[in-house]
Parts: sequence; C-alpha cells; structure tokens
Amino acid sequence: MKRLRSHDEMLQEAVARGPKVVAIAEAQYPEAILAAREAMDMGFARCLLVGKASAIRSAAGEAGVSLDGLEVVDAPDPISSAVKTMELAREGKAHVVMKGQISSDMFLKAALDKERGIRGRDLLSHVGVFDVPTFDRLIMITDGGVNIAPTLEQKKYIVQHGIDVARALGVDPPRVALVAATEKVIPNYAATVEAAALSKMAERGTIKGGFVDGPLGLDNAIQPKAAKIKGIGGEVAGRADVLVASDISAANLMAKAITYFAGGVMAGIIVGAKVPIVLGSRSDPHRTRLVSMALGVLLASM
Repeated sequence: MKRLRSHDEMLQEAVARGPKVVAIAEAQYPEAILAAREAMDMGFARCLLVGKASAIRSAAGEAGVSLDGLEVVDAPDPISSAVKTMELAREGKAHVVMKGQISSDMFLKAALDKERGIRGRDLLSHVGVFDVPTFDRLIMITDGGVNIAPTLEQKKYIVQHGIDVARALGVDPPRVALVAATEKVIPNYAATVEAAALSKMAERGTIKGGFVDGPLGLDNAIQPKAAKIKGIGGEVAGRADVLVASDISAANLMAKAITYFAGGVMAGIIVGAKVPIVLGSRSDPHRTRLVSMALGVLLASM
C-alpha cells in the first residue's frame, strides 16, 4: 500500500479496508454517536453502541442523529458496559473497542481483566498519530498515555508497537528516534543509555521492521538541517517517523505542544491487546474520534 501522509488519507484507506466492527462502551454521548454515524456512512465501520439503551436513544435525539443501521447493545451501568464491550471483542464480534462516556480507569480495567478482558501477550502502549500542518508526513509519538516510567524491557515493546502502527500506515520501513535531551550517551542519564541499548536491540533483530536510532535530540530527529549541523548521520536522523520518549511526561508534553503550538491533530490508539483500543478524552470532538476509529480499523485489517 502507499504511504499515508495525512488523516484524510487515513480515512480514505480505512474505507478501502473496512468495514470493521467497532464496539463503543458507554456510547450515550452525542460526540461518540456522531462519530459512529459518520464512520458508518463513510463505510469503514459498523458500530455497536453499548450502554443504557434509553440514554443512547436520548443522546442520539439530542445530537439529531439517526440510529438507523447502528446496533444498540443494552447495558445497565458503566461497569456492565465495559465488560460487555470486551466480551464482544473477545468473542470476535467486534474488531476494535472504543471508550465512550466512561472513565479510562474503568474501561482499561475491563480490558485488562484476565478472565473477561482482551489482554494480549505484550505490554499495552499508546501511540499518537499526528497530522501536523507544517510536515509532509504523519508523526507518531509514544508512549504518552499508558506507561508512566517504562523499563528498558517495556520500552522494547513500546518501540515495536510504534513500528507496527507506522507500517499499518504504509511507512516502510519506519524510522524511529529515541528522543532525549541530548544525542550523547551519558552514563548517569538513563534515557540516553537505554536509547543506545534499544538501538543495538534493533540492529541485532530483537526489535524488527524499522530503523531505530538514539539517543537523538528532538531537533536532529526531525529536522535534516539540525542533524547535518551536528554531524549526525544514519537512516533516522532528520527523518524520523516515530518519536519514542523516555517517559510518559516527555511524550505527553511533546503531544500537547504539537497540538497547541503547532496546530497538529492527533489520532490515538492503544496497541498490544487482542484488538486495537481507542482511548481518547471524553472532551474529544467527533472528528478526533472518527480518525482514531479509522486508525483502529487500519490496524485491525492488518
């Protein structure tokens, strides 16, 4: 497939690869229903609206959205809704799960339940896919949403998940930058030491499917001129597709800076479970939900 360079292209590709079934927990929320309606009308998703049926119908009426073709799955309370959503995915009746009007903690607790959830063999991690007006490509940032202070072993999975998401978007091979405050390896600066170790893991095939290099500063990871000035060569410097941060704070700050300072828009996904998990903010507009749903569909189609 061709490399996807924008959210609009992601939506077009999701239409080509869909439809997939998306189960939305606690879907009695106008923005979630709007996204479900548009995804169905575009043809890339068939949505199961899980939650209190009367509240879902009321929210649809409030939003002026028809529920024709959207299946309502009745669940009396948030816990039941989350459990039912995971059950649908575990039984193969849904290919993607999505958070609606429910807390992230409650939603993820149901996802990670050992008996009734969708826990996979790997670590779960969050990948944000950013459409930035000044860039000619999508930029991925990980992990800004799940793992607070990942260990070296956990970072191995985080890097691999970033590569897998990039490849689902036609980036072949992805270039992954392990970002730190400096491109120098400093013994008492753990982020730089771990970045060097992860680069070696990729070189020896423990991490597969992409070029991995680090530590790199943010400037010389994404800007060819900065990399050239500092004399940093290789496949990644200046051309990174995936930025891996040292911890959740660094990733979250990068993501918010792109959003609020550069006008970027994020589609977010959690990978590592049996199906992709869309875990946005309850304040997200339906466009953000829509593109995140499309990202889930692209991953589910791999």
